[in-house]
Amino acid sequence: MKNIIYVLLCGVLASCGAKKTELVAMEMEVSEDINHPADGFNFEASDPEAIIIADKVMTAMGGRKAWDETRYLSWNFFGKRSLLWDKFTGDVRIEIPDKNQILLVNINSMNGKAQIEGEEISAPDSLAGYLKKAKSIWINDSYWLVMPYKLKDSGVALYYIGNDTTALGQESYVLQMAFDNVGDTPDNIYHIWVDEESNLITQWAFFRKSSHPNPDFITPWEDYQKYGNILLSGGRGGARQLTEIKILSDVPDKAFTSFEPVNYND
Repeated sequence: MKNIIYVLLCGVLASCGAKKTELVAMEMEVSEDINHPADGFNFEASDPEAIIIADKVMTAMGGRKAWDETRYLSWNFFGKRSLLWDKFTGDVRIEIPDKNQILLVNINSMNGKAQIEGEEISAPDSLAGYLKKAKSIWINDSYWLVMPYKLKDSGVALYYIGNDTTALGQESYVLQMAFDNVGDTPDNIYHIWVDEESNLITQWAFFRKSSHPNPDFITPWEDYQKYGNILLSGGRGGARQLTEIKILSDVPDKAFTSFEPVNYND
């Protein structure tokens, strides 16, 4: 079922006291696949325009239902380490070949195991340190992969800051993401370019501190491909590449409990 929500949107904008932009005049198609915000999404602080754009991004990426039903993701981060993530349970396997480390952690319970240079860590304090490190790795590396699905996450506020072109000249809407007591670095902010035609994120800028006038880096979001029922992008420019991206339908249980090599190719 599809509806035009021009009148509704005008009412929302008026009630929020936001300025009407050309977005208001758009015929927005709304399907039954509603992009519900996560508990704790800062709806009151967010701009209505930004929320609409975030919903269009979700639709372009495959939709909320497809994302929610995606369970196992695996990828290689910048050629440095490989990750396997069970999105349903929070189990994560991280392999870091250069450091001869295998980290197995549940990011919800913080239970897990760590093997360093072939030896399992048994001392509780040392193990806790490695598991904390594993969660921080997952927070960082997964964000580089699936950020477009997290625009309405808990603790996030979204702002529409105007229109701009990317480094490649793509006409885009620009959003700002700010955070409230979430993640390892809640004072970060991002600027995100959303292509006006495809509704896909094609560039982002990272600010380590919200007070910084200039970003620490700007990278593209390129090479979108369909994995399972969703889109993912691996190209971040130069050596910043996410490779070996897979959506898996099944994974052996031992992938998250054993240090033994696991073949989880779909």
